[in-house]
Amino acid sequence: MDIANFKSGQLEDQSEFKAFLPETICHEWVVADPELSELLGRADRALGELNAFAQLIPGIEYFIRMYVAKEATQSSRIEGTRTSIEDAFKDANDLNPEERDDWAEVQNYIHAINFAIEALDELPLSNRLLRQTHEILLSGVRGQQKQLGQFRTSQNWIGVSLKNAMFVPPHHVHVPDLMSDLEAFLHADHLFVHPLVRIAVGHYQFETIHPFLDGNGRLGRLLISLYLASEGLLVRPALYLSDYFERNKTAYIDNLMAVRQGNHLREWLVFFLHGVEETARASADVFWSILAIKERIERDVLPRFSTRRQDNAQALMRHLYGRPVVDVNMVAKIIGVTENTASALVTDMVSHGVLVEVTGQRRNRQFVFNEYIELFRR
Repeated sequence: MDIANFKSGQLEDQSEFKAFLPETICHEWVVADPELSELLGRADRALGELNAFAQLIPGIEYFIRMYVAKEATQSSRIEGTRTSIEDAFKDANDLNPEERDDWAEVQNYIHAINFAIEALDELPLSNRLLRQTHEILLSGVRGQQKQLGQFRTSQNWIGVSLKNAMFVPPHHVHVPDLMSDLEAFLHADHLFVHPLVRIAVGHYQFETIHPFLDGNGRLGRLLISLYLASEGLLVRPALYLSDYFERNKTAYIDNLMAVRQGNHLREWLVFFLHGVEETARASADVFWSILAIKERIERDVLPRFSTRRQDNAQALMRHLYGRPVVDVNMVAKIIGVTENTASALVTDMVSHGVLVEVTGQRRNRQFVFNEYIELFRR
C-alpha cells in the first residue's frame, strides 16, 4: 500500500459511545514520496553513525545507564510525572515524601527498560515480552490494580471521561487480534518495509490499540528502542525518542490524532523521522562531550592525586559515569575504603571541580558530577 492511500480505520458503535477500530497493518508499505525518501535516508545515516560511534567508545555501558535514566524521566514526564534525572539516582529516603510516588514510577521504568533490553538476548520482541515488561512497569505504583501484564478486558479512553474522551481505543475484544497483527508486522521479513517506517507505523498502531489499561504511552515509546535494538539497528540502546516527544508534546499528540481522524500518515512519518535524525545526532554530540570530559579529567585532574590514591579516584570516576550522584557512605562502599578515606577523596573531587555538593547541609550531604549530568539535562 502506498502511504498516500492509507485509511486509518473506522468508528464502531458501542452503545453510548463510539470506539475507533484501526485497520490492520501487516502488509506492504510503499514510500513513493521524494521528501519522505530523503528524510528516511538522513535518519538512517544519523542512526548508523550513532551506532558505529557507540561501538567504539570504551566503557559505554556506564554512559548507557544515563540514557536509560533520561528516557525513564522524560517518558514519565509526558504522563505527568515530575522526577529529574538527578533525583532518579537518589534513594527514596533522600527525597521529600511527596516526591516518592513519582520517583517510584521512574525507578520501575528503569527496571522495565533494563529487563526488556536484556530479555532480547533470549526472547524475540513479542507480545509476551511486552506483557512481562508492563508488569514490571506498573508493579507497586499507581495503576498496579489495572491488569498487570495482561491485555485489557474492558474499555479505556484518553480524556477525562468516556463520554467526553478525546480518543476511545478499540473495544477490548479486538485487542488480541490487533496486537497479533502488530507483532506479525514487526517480524514480517517477507514484507519490504524500511525499518524506520515499520516502527513509526508500529508505534502509531500500538498507541491506537492502547492494549493495556494503563502504561500504554511509556511502553509504546519503549517499543521504538526495543525494535531498533532487536533489528540490530542499534547495537547499544543509545537512542530514545521520549525527549523529542516531550519537547514537541503537542505536535506528538496532534500528529497521532491526525492519523486516526484524517488518515494523515505522511505527516506522522515526517515528524517521526525528524525525531530520529535529531535525536541520533544529539546523542552522538553527547558522546563526543563525554569523551572530552573524560579526557580532561584523566589529563588534568587524576594526575594531581598521589599514586596510591589514583586507583581510588579512578574507581570512583568509573562509577560516576553510570551513577553521577553519590554520598560519602556510597563512595566508601564503591571503592572499599573507610568513610574517612572516602570523605577525603570526595573533598578532593570537590576542590578539583569534579563533584558539587547540592544539599547545603552539614550532614547527609549529596554530591553530583554536575558537568557530566548537565549533558543529559539538555
